[in-house]
Amino acid sequence: MDPIAVFYLSADLAVAASALASRHSLPVVDASAVTDARTKHQLSFYRKQFEAPKFVGFLLEQGVLKLLQVEVDRVVTIAVDFTSPEVNYRRLNGGGRGEAIARAVGLRGEAVPSVLDATAGLGGDAYVLASLGCQVRMLERVPALAELLADGLSRGVAASVSDSDSSAILRRMELIEADAINYLNGLSAEARPDVIYLDPMFPERRKSAAVKKEMQVLHHLVGPDADASELLLAALAQARQRVVIKRPRSAGPVAGQPPDHVIEGVRNRFDLYTRQS
Repeated sequence: MDPIAVFYLSADLAVAASALASRHSLPVVDASAVTDARTKHQLSFYRKQFEAPKFVGFLLEQGVLKLLQVEVDRVVTIAVDFTSPEVNYRRLNGGGRGEAIARAVGLRGEAVPSVLDATAGLGGDAYVLASLGCQVRMLERVPALAELLADGLSRGVAASVSDSDSSAILRRMELIEADAINYLNGLSAEARPDVIYLDPMFPERRKSAAVKKEMQVLHHLVGPDADASELLLAALAQARQRVVIKRPRSAGPVAGQPPDHVIEGVRNRFDLYTRQS
């Protein structure tokens, strides 16, 4: 489900909204009339713009780019924010190299592998790895998510000018808008990363009420990654040291291919496929 419009909530965002709309060939809608409105009035406004019971759009609000999902009875928005209190708390109070994701990519001793996150999504795992010292290339093939990531990185760098630690983390993160399979198949030998990290989107197994709002929007926007098996093969051909796949604890391995090692996390597990070259 692609975004169908760019909405903006104040007149000072009109120029930025037009530029974004031009990049994606979308209409622009002035939504300032519902800036502080109740949900039912927001729903009424958005539905008057488009004849659809549910849709996704871009939303510019207070200089932040968000994805807006209009549902039957509610409006959901998500954004990428690498300077939020939750992110900072995780950075300062997380498990460090003892975390499952750190052990999965091989962070131990002096080893700091380079990581290519081939399914970046909202960038959460990439940020964690960058906070632990890794240089992280993020690939995102969905244009709307790439826009959110670019906006989050830009705002994060601007907000971190007085925080050298946070600024250094964000500068270790590079965003590339590209299809991961095509990118990996065209990768030169010199550009091969030590680790390729995958967190493919699979069909929802739980009722939507039990799933975080971010995941609900992502599932509607992205859909399942039907080419996850092909992506694993491409990753195995290019990783210098290992491929790491983040999986639900109860799910089977991708493509039915058993991993060489498994590291269990609190909510997920990490399947490791080690390389010999």
